Amino acid sequence: MLAIRWTGQATDGIFQSALASFVLFSPERQANALNAALGFAVVLLPYSIVGPFVGTILDRVSRQRALFFANLARSANLLLVALFVFSGTTGVALTAVVLIAFGINRLILAALSAGLPLLIDSKSLITANATAVTGGSVLVVVGGGIGVGVRAITDSLAIANHADALLILIASGGYFTAALLSGRLNKYEIGPLEHEKKKASFMQGITEMREGFQFLRIHSDAARGILATAVHRGGLTALTLTALLLERNSFNDPNFPEQGLKGFGFALSFAGIGVFLGAFLAPYGVRRVGRHRWIRLAILTSAACPLILAATQTQITLILTAFLVSFFGQNLKVTNDALVQSKIDDYYRGRVFAVYDVVVNGAIVSGGLIAALLLPTSGLGATVPLCVSAAYLLVGVRLLRGSVFPPVK
Repeated sequence: MLAIRWTGQATDGIFQSALASFVLFSPERQANALNAALGFAVVLLPYSIVGPFVGTILDRVSRQRALFFANLARSANLLLVALFVFSGTTGVALTAVVLIAFGINRLILAALSAGLPLLIDSKSLITANATAVTGGSVLVVVGGGIGVGVRAITDSLAIANHADALLILIASGGYFTAALLSGRLNKYEIGPLEHEKKKASFMQGITEMREGFQFLRIHSDAARGILATAVHRGGLTALTLTALLLERNSFNDPNFPEQGLKGFGFALSFAGIGVFLGAFLAPYGVRRVGRHRWIRLAILTSAACPLILAATQTQITLILTAFLVSFFGQNLKVTNDALVQSKIDDYYRGRVFAVYDVVVNGAIVSGGLIAALLLPTSGLGATVPLCVSAAYLLVGVRLLRGSVFPPVK
């Protein structure tokens, strides 16, 4: 499971760096807040569209087979993306194939999350999530760094579009490798269980999304944790958009976007380090104060971090903010994942995680679009960091207050 996840997510980083280079850091394309936010929306739209039906699929068919064929299909899909990028094709055609690529990825990540509790006992879920999710997040950053490095090497040897197409071909090979690795699992080793093998239908997907929401109404602490995670990810998207514009248009010469891409990649690297270290702290914090208190402490501490960037916007404060928000955000994410998983038996797991993904992705898209309305093209200004800080603080003191989100050790 770790080999499949980590191979795929390292490949995600390579693929996303190629897309960012092609769409946002090309010399002939001027990056602005709205275009970048729309890019986030395009990436996440398929996650929300297929979300209601992912649970149906994963609760009905072999999750191992789903991993194999989804990775294989994505590998083939990226060959078409590479062809479009090589020829410089943009617009509806490229958007459509990219939407398919990210839609397939939604199924892959959901299958990995839904199958993990069948391999790990409940007491080890915090550590397992910290290892799997955090390792994957770090490898996305590593993959992005590899993409930036390969792009820099090939930049002088090929025109920009051809260099980006080469990265996407490498990514296609990475997904093919992940497909092969899924063959190491037995057909039903990661579920679904026998009582779940029923015939899926379109309406069943909608029905099961509703069942997922109903289940979360009963377990309100899990629902509040999901909402807190969603708000944090939305704020992180707003800060990422700010970083992109600062690196592309303010900290570096806009006429040389490759410098901006390197600076952005450098900031993301420190964010990745924060994610990695945050995962190590989460199990210790949970043992000390309990899951609920640790989630609340993580969001409240996160609220202080954007104030650094609001006070002054330099390369140093951007990197420090990226590290700290990612560090405490990962504490929140892995702890809440374990909280949600511990509340759900396998019959409902696919349904609830489908709801989880739709809510989080909706918040990410919303965070990006709201930031786009507030940000100038330069990315300079304290408004967005202050708004993110206020949103985190509000979640911590209201949504996760002790009377409704009880501290349980």
